[in-house]
Amino acid sequence: MTTERLATRPSTRAAATPAPTRPSRGALRSSLGWLAEHALLVTLGVLFVAPVLFVALTSLMANDQALTASLMPRTWEWGNYATVFETVPLLRWFSNSAFYAVLATLFMLLSSVPAAYVLARVRFRGSNVLFLAIIVAMLLPPQVTAIPIYVMWSQAHLTGTLWPLILPNLLGDAFSIFLLRQFFLTIPREYADAARLDGCSEWGVLSRVVIPMAKPGIAAAAIFMFFSSWNDYYGPLLYTSENEANWPVAYGLATFRGSHGTDWSITMAITILVMVPVVIIFFFAQRIFVEGITLTGVKG
Repeated sequence: MTTERLATRPSTRAAATPAPTRPSRGALRSSLGWLAEHALLVTLGVLFVAPVLFVALTSLMANDQALTASLMPRTWEWGNYATVFETVPLLRWFSNSAFYAVLATLFMLLSSVPAAYVLARVRFRGSNVLFLAIIVAMLLPPQVTAIPIYVMWSQAHLTGTLWPLILPNLLGDAFSIFLLRQFFLTIPREYADAARLDGCSEWGVLSRVVIPMAKPGIAAAAIFMFFSSWNDYYGPLLYTSENEANWPVAYGLATFRGSHGTDWSITMAITILVMVPVVIIFFFAQRIFVEGITLTGVKG
């Protein structure tokens, strides 16, 4: 009896062991779809990172190796970054760009936020015509009005400085007004109506209700203006090209590249240093920036 039980045990174990099963077609298709989707994302990521990586590696090469077939530095020339500060007044360029970008952003917010609120929430005769004029101004190339505006600033003796690029923002920025108006339209009217019932004026509604609720949109408009001012080349070319003391970093970099075109290692090192502040600002502000862009334009 015992022998029969022992004889039957292996067959029982063999019967209890599940046979290997092949994955179903649905699971296989899902895995292939996941692989294809992420492969596309990885490819796009590589295409985006590759130029930045190329610039960073070139900035650490010796000058005789730069722009050759070799992608990795034979010797890591960290001294190129120290040479930058000895070659060009980079800190002064940075301070000029920061002065330009910060003041232009603040002036834009002071003028564009109230204008966008009026277009979004205050009904008056001709509001649609005014909004259409702002869209036309947004589409108008700056080269069309460059000559008469330059003559105006020249007669005011402000050419050679950054003020002709900063002061116009006190009159509003067409793109920022459009962006903020679209965001203000997403805020329910009931909040403003309740504030008016409590005795708030329009300025009170704007400052106490609308602005706190529109922080993502305002941040997005501010970041757009800051980056546009920081990277501006055409404006400084017109107004500050004759005064090196007021060059911002974008124009200074272009000038250096034109006069030191063969020194590619130093040129790439300056490029990396110019990119760093913008990358840092966007890294810390990306969440609120993306939120502002996502919510803008939900309503017509």
